Amino acid sequence: MSEKLLDYASEHLLRELAPQVLGAIVRRFHDFTDAEDAVQEALFAAAVQWPKKGMPDNPRAWLIQVACRRMTDHLRSELARRRRETSAAIELDYLASVAEMDSHVEQDDTLILLFMCCHPALSRPSAIALTLRAVGGLTTAEIANAFLVPEATMAQRISRAKQSIKSSGTPFRLPTSQEQTQRLGAVLHVLYLIFNEGYVASVGPRVQRLELSGEAIRLTRALHNLLPDNGEVGGLLALMLLTNARRKARTGANEEMIPLAKQDRTLWDQGEISEGVALITATLSKGSISAYQLQAAIAAVHAEAARAEDTDWPQILALYELLKHMSDNPMVMLNHAIATAMVRGPSEGLKLLTVLDQDGRLKGHHRIDAVRAHLLEISGDCWGAITHYRLAAERTMSLPERNYLLTQVGRLSENMKSPGGRG
Repeated sequence: MSEKLLDYASEHLLRELAPQVLGAIVRRFHDFTDAEDAVQEALFAAAVQWPKKGMPDNPRAWLIQVACRRMTDHLRSELARRRRETSAAIELDYLASVAEMDSHVEQDDTLILLFMCCHPALSRPSAIALTLRAVGGLTTAEIANAFLVPEATMAQRISRAKQSIKSSGTPFRLPTSQEQTQRLGAVLHVLYLIFNEGYVASVGPRVQRLELSGEAIRLTRALHNLLPDNGEVGGLLALMLLTNARRKARTGANEEMIPLAKQDRTLWDQGEISEGVALITATLSKGSISAYQLQAAIAAVHAEAARAEDTDWPQILALYELLKHMSDNPMVMLNHAIATAMVRGPSEGLKLLTVLDQDGRLKGHHRIDAVRAHLLEISGDCWGAITHYRLAAERTMSLPERNYLLTQVGRLSENMKSPGGRG
């Protein structure tokens, strides 16, 4: 393998293995903050050594061993500082020997880490933010975008979350069945946000980050295997599969964005659609309905339409009406406005956007400008559409999305100049 290819392979493998290694180290040493530092050092060592010396036969075991040694060194230093060298030496040697032997056991601790990060010492938003950082590998900016808060606010929240865990005195460990039930909502929310960031990258040069959406699906599938009768888990997995089925049709030859209405639906993954439809059908028959199940049902309606013009928008609107009463998420209300426009006309959708403006949570967010631009274009107000497409382009941190929005500005501007245009 060439050095360039090895660098590429190493980068993606390290991203995939990082949460697994962190889970293993936290489980052994019960200290999240120090474990995170040790794993970062191990990842740095791998990034430096693997391109020069070649990738080890068992990369995960290699990383765990290096991180365990870093943790052992750190503990030895701390214990020495506290003048407990003699009594601690036996314990440290034991810890090191266990870590060396256990690192060869092929156990994926990522799902365990998900539950562990949803720590009882933390508020739910803080637990979710910390888990997105530790398990999802999202940047602070990406997490802030998901929560619709400034990056500085999110940085403080994550820092406080780590400090809260450290000062609580409650160790990280495998949660009991009761604790799993209590933390399940936060775990599902984390998986949902990781998938969303992978499916629609909020920052950077790519439309989608398949490593994130793929990992979210893998972990949700593992959770579904653990809790096969839980309708909420099944609904989330169905939602991910039905949404992810469109991934090949979402970009063109030059990685440009292709909106849902213009996608080549023959490229949609029929295997994922079939599995997703079967899952959501099964979960809807089990009684209580969750927000994830309703979103999956909406995705299934889209998936069942052979052409965009065949989409059953009245059914989608009815589902969003239910979802809106169940969830106070402003993005749900934004999508409800789109569905309303598709059924009752763009003017009705624009009225709902005015109400959403007063909510304030999407103030300055590019998506509300993008949706307003689209509805204004449908209604015939090309100048208004151009204005809001430009605003959306200025506000998004995604380069492909900015290019797409500016393309709409250029298209409408050319139409306005052409004979018959509304110049």
